[in-house]
Amino acid sequence: MIDRLESILQRYQKINQLLMSAEIITDIKKMTELSKEQRTLAETVEIYREYKNCLAEIISLESMLKEEDQEMVEMAEMELMELRDMPKQLEDKLQILLIPKDPNDEKNVIVEIRGAAGGDEANIFAGDLYRMYSKYGEQNNWKFELLNAEESGTGGFSKIEFIVSGERIYSQMKYESGAHRVQRIPQTESQGRIHTSTATVLVMPEAEEVEVELNMHEIRVDTFCSSGPGGQSVNTTKSAVRLTHIPTGIGASCQDGKSQHENKASALKILRARIYDSILQEKLEAEGAERRSKIGTGDRSEKIRTYNYPQNRVTDHRIGFTIQQLDRVMEGKLLPVIEALQAEELKRKLKGE
Repeated sequence: MIDRLESILQRYQKINQLLMSAEIITDIKKMTELSKEQRTLAETVEIYREYKNCLAEIISLESMLKEEDQEMVEMAEMELMELRDMPKQLEDKLQILLIPKDPNDEKNVIVEIRGAAGGDEANIFAGDLYRMYSKYGEQNNWKFELLNAEESGTGGFSKIEFIVSGERIYSQMKYESGAHRVQRIPQTESQGRIHTSTATVLVMPEAEEVEVELNMHEIRVDTFCSSGPGGQSVNTTKSAVRLTHIPTGIGASCQDGKSQHENKASALKILRARIYDSILQEKLEAEGAERRSKIGTGDRSEKIRTYNYPQNRVTDHRIGFTIQQLDRVMEGKLLPVIEALQAEELKRKLKGE
C-alpha cells in the first residue's frame, strides 16, 4: 500500500509542476485532463501526508519516553495515548481511497425522466420525481438548468431533460437510472383502487467537448414547430430542433428555448452526453464482471425502486433497502437512500466482487 501511495504522491507533485509550465498552460485539452487528475488524487495525498506526519510524531514521542525529565515523559505518554489509534484510522481511510474510482464521479449530469407505463398517472409521477430531485438539489446547492420539457395535459411530463451542476453530482445521481414504480390511488380513481405506474430515469455524465468531438457535417439538423405550453411562438415558428448523429443514429431534440439557436445548443449538450453514455455502456459490457459491481450502471430498463404511498414506503430492490419515509423522500430527503447505495457499492468493491 505504501508503494502505491508514494507513487500517487510523486504523480501529484509532478502534475503540480506540469500545470505551471508554459507548454501546458497553452494546451487547453491537456490542462483540463491534468486538472481533473489532480482533483481525483488530492484527497488521497492529503490523508497520506497526514498519515506520514502522524507516524513521525509517534516516533518522536516514543524517543521522548527515554528522557530523564519525568514531566516531559508524562506529557509524551498522554500525547501517545491520543495518537495510538490514529494511524489505523488513517490506514482504513486510505484503503478506501485506493479503491479504483469511477472517473465520472466529479461530473455534472444530464437527466432525462419519462412517463412510462400507466398513461396520465405515469406522467404525473415523472413530474413528482423531477420535483423530488429538485428539492434534493436545493439542499445540496446544486444548480438545475432545464433543457427540454414535454408537459402532459393532465399534469407532470411525458418527458423532461435537465442539467444538474455542482460538486460531485454523478457520484450521487448515477444510482437513479432505471425504472421507478409508484403504487397509489390516482386522483381520478373514483373507487379508491391502488394503481401501479412507472417512470424511467436516465442519468448521463455531462460530456465535455474534449471528450466527445462532434463533427457538424455528421449531424442532421431538423427544425419543427414547438408543441405544448410555451407562448406565442408555439406552433407558429420552427424554433424546435432535432439533431441526429448519423454515424450512430443517436438523436436529441429540444423545444423549450425561446429560439432555434437556444434549442440547438441545448440539443447538442444532450446529444454529446448520449454519445458519451453509449461509449461508457459499451465499455462496461466489455468489462463484464466490473459492471455487475456497479450499482448505478445496470440495465436501464431494470425496475430499481418502488414508491408505495398507502404504506409510506420506499424500497430499493437492488440492495433490498426499505425506508418508511416516503413523504420525506418525495420532499427531497433522498440522502438515506443514496447513502445506503453508496455503502453497498463500497462493500462490494472492498470484497472484490
